[in-house]
Amino acid sequence: MLIVPFMLFGNLASAAEAPRDASRGELLYATHCEGCHNLDVHWRDKRVVTDWASLRLEVRRWQDVAGAGWGNEDIEEVARYLNALLYRFPATD
Repeated sequence: MLIVPFMLFGNLASAAEAPRDASRGELLYATHCEGCHNLDVHWRDKRVVTDWASLRLEVRRWQDVAGAGWGNEDIEEVARYLNALLYRFPATD
């Protein structure tokens, strides 16, 4: 009888403690972008990013400025991360 509550409690406790895995886009952003600006820059009054296409273009532009050397896949990952976190534009290719 005591085993069932222990088993149930043990599974719930381990599930609650499991850390969320960061996406590749999140890791790239944290490594290469957050040093110069935080997420507040995405909400300035004269925002350049107005849709999915402009978000991708800005990620490409700023990784060039930073000299990050990202490929297309990395640019897409960071754009998806920022879109999911902040913008919520319909992602179309």
